[in-house]
Order: sequence, then C-alpha cells, then structure tokens
Amino acid sequence: MKAIQFDRFGQPADILKSVEVAMPEPAAGHVRVRVLASPINPSDLMFVQNRYGIRPQLPSPAGFEGMGVIDAVGEGANLPIGIRVSFTGLGSWGEYVVVHHKAVIPVPDAMTDAIAAQLFVNPFTAYAMVQDSGVPEGGWLMLTAAGSAFGKLVIQLCVKRGIKTIGTVRRNDLNDELTKLGLTEIINTETDDMAARVREITGGTGVQCVLDAVGGQTATDAVACLGKGGTMLVYGLLSAENPSLNVGLMIFRELTIKGFWLSDWMRRVDTQVRQEVSKNVIDWLTTGEAQLPIEGRYTLDQIAEAVDHADRPGRWGKILITP
Repeated sequence: MKAIQFDRFGQPADILKSVEVAMPEPAAGHVRVRVLASPINPSDLMFVQNRYGIRPQLPSPAGFEGMGVIDAVGEGANLPIGIRVSFTGLGSWGEYVVVHHKAVIPVPDAMTDAIAAQLFVNPFTAYAMVQDSGVPEGGWLMLTAAGSAFGKLVIQLCVKRGIKTIGTVRRNDLNDELTKLGLTEIINTETDDMAARVREITGGTGVQCVLDAVGGQTATDAVACLGKGGTMLVYGLLSAENPSLNVGLMIFRELTIKGFWLSDWMRRVDTQVRQEVSKNVIDWLTTGEAQLPIEGRYTLDQIAEAVDHADRPGRWGKILITP
C-alpha cells in the first residue's frame, strides 16, 4: 500500500514522500480503515517540522485525521466492517491506517466525505474553545487568523450562540466572505491599531476572551485588547515567534493567559462531556448549517503540491489528500 512518510525534519514539500509500505493489521482493540479523504491541518505540518507537541519517531508517517471505511477489526473492537467513520490517528495520509476503536466516530449517511474528513480537529477544537472561553450571549470574543478554517468555524459557532466576534486578518481579500459567515468586526493587523479599534468597537470595555493562533506581535497586541478579568487561550504559533507579555496589564486587569491543546482537553473532560460535544458537533455539521469549504484535492503522489497549496496565503478552503 502507499503511504506518506518522512525520514528527516524540514519543509514538508521537500521531505514528504509517497512510499510503498506493508499493509497494517489491526491488533486487539484496533480497526483498520481504508482511507477516503484526509485534510492537511497546521498541526500536520508542524509535526513534520518537529514543532508539535508529539515528537516524530523517524521514519514517520504523517497526517492526524481523516475518514474512510472500516475493512478489518481486531479482537475486542466491536465495530462493523463496512461502515463510514471519521478517525484520528497518526498515518492518515495513506491508503490504509490502523487506529484504536475509541478514536473512531461513525458518521451519518447525510454527512459528506469532505465534512467527515474534517470532523475532529477543527470542529471539536472550535466547540471546546468557545465553551472554555466563557463568553456569554451578547459578549465579545476575539480571534486571530480569522480567515483560517478553524477561524471560520469559530465565527459560525459564535453566530449560533449569539456571541459577537472580532477577527484579525493580514489582508482584506477574504473580508466579504468572513462577513457573510457572520464575523461582526474585522481588524487588519497590517494597517489598524488593534487595541484602539477594539476599544472603539466595544465601547472601551475590551473583549472577554481572545483565541490566538499567531503568537508574535499579533498576540502581544491582542493581550491589550482584553478587558478586566479577560482570558487569552493560545492554541497555535503560526508566526513561529513568541509574544512579549505586558506584566502590568496582566496584574492590573487580572488577565489569564493559558494554552489549549485538544488532546489534553479530551483527556481532561469526562466521558459525558466528550459524548455531548461529539453529538453536538455531528448534529451541527450534518445539518449543513456550518460551512467547511474544500479548495483542492490531491493524491498521495501529489503530496508536495498539496502541502504547498495548504500553506498558500489567502486560501479559502481546506486541502484534502484523497488516496
């Protein structure tokens, strides 16, 4: 079978290769999935560059989530062969992958393959972070990198919950589309004074929470946008630069800054919460209410072109690997 592997760290387009590997067999408690589609997420690219929370063991497979059809099961994995599932597990960029049965979610017939492939990482993270933000209906939530696939989901979820949103962008080419999704206000980090604009938008109170994926100067400026008792949840570092923190602001506004990683959140909450989030996310995506656009599809042999496209500025939709 074909699978994507890398044997050194570096730029994904330079080191990812489609290779022939042995067909994996499911051990006890595991299932084998014939992969139909898998997205390219920022976490996938960070993993390849050894910048993620999990260190690759070289040579390493790549890709963390996808969807497909179960075609073999190990002992104790009580899932029927032939059902469509969304899954998480390293090695999703391949024709087949073996994952633990607890990392598999059966998907309804009404859900398309393209949406099922993106079911876990971005939707679950968006749902969990908006929930953890504590922003009530009518309150203000700010998100950096608003044009990302994750940002678009947060915007749509906040519309559903009656939360007002401020999103930062570096270019204005996606502004109309973001506004149509429901983004309340847009700040261009290249031309606007972020803190001044937020004070103007919120009547001087600031926002209750910032979801930051950028770091660097953007995150530094975003801290100053928090109101009294506000919280910044940091879930990425797209700039590859650490922010500078204003300790005075943190003290006198009683601010909280903490990291968010979905893997830890899933371990931290109880089974009832996980099941509730799973049901709500699946229901939300199945109705077609949320948009998860696709901009390109590539085969395993086109992996270099695929990751280049995924890293392209101004991209509107997700890039899928379709073995």
